[in-house]
Amino acid sequence: MINLKTDERIDDLQCNGYRIIQNGKMFCFGMDAVLLANFVRHKPGARYIDLGTGTGVIPLLLAAKDGYAPGSDGTVTGDPRFIGVEIQKECAEMASRSVLLNDVAHVVRIDNGDIKEVGCNYSKASFDVVTSNPPYIKGDHGLDNPYEAKNIARHEVLVTLKDVVAAAAHLLKPGGSFYMVHKPFRLAEIFAELSAAKLEPKRMQLVHPYIDKEPNMVLIEAVKNGGSMIKIAPPMIVYNRDGSYTEQLLATYEGQAKH
Repeated sequence: MINLKTDERIDDLQCNGYRIIQNGKMFCFGMDAVLLANFVRHKPGARYIDLGTGTGVIPLLLAAKDGYAPGSDGTVTGDPRFIGVEIQKECAEMASRSVLLNDVAHVVRIDNGDIKEVGCNYSKASFDVVTSNPPYIKGDHGLDNPYEAKNIARHEVLVTLKDVVAAAAHLLKPGGSFYMVHKPFRLAEIFAELSAAKLEPKRMQLVHPYIDKEPNMVLIEAVKNGGSMIKIAPPMIVYNRDGSYTEQLLATYEGQAKH
């Protein structure tokens, strides 16, 4: 029995029976997290870590897409394959309860920690896959309270793009993949930071709200010590002209999209 706190609710992730606890007064996951989880290429037996995990949605979705059903056999030994790191204690605690809600603590773990301190908390080159849906907006300009949960998730108050990339570079094994969702207007900066950290951009997909609108998200895969060649995936279009979701987007939400 999982007890909910004030303003908390349980939402259906619509993936392999998984559910998640969210608080509407805190930052709830969005489409970007779902698209990022689907963009990840799964590797059998790989270890995954999500930086700035928030509600824990990305580790949960990755476990779901990897075939672990809620309440599945808990006899897996060793460290969980899917780890989420979240600096906000309240968010990390809520995400941990979502892990218990799905009875997958043997494969998913949420750690309360600072992305800038991964070098102290995790061994170098110990993960095959690193994911992150980091804050998109530089600084805390115009924020009355920059340390509110929603602002921490959206603005680079506690962590910068450079910090996230440096953490990924530390954690990844040679040949390992870093997956990130971000804003297209920062692409030049993103590529510069990745290249400086020897994380070579290998695959990119732009996400457009409508077919005739500019992209508002970009999905990127970079490989540690990879060669200099990038593939551009066909664009993701979210809405039809009538405002309904495209078949492409629905297939992604249902975990049916193919790479």
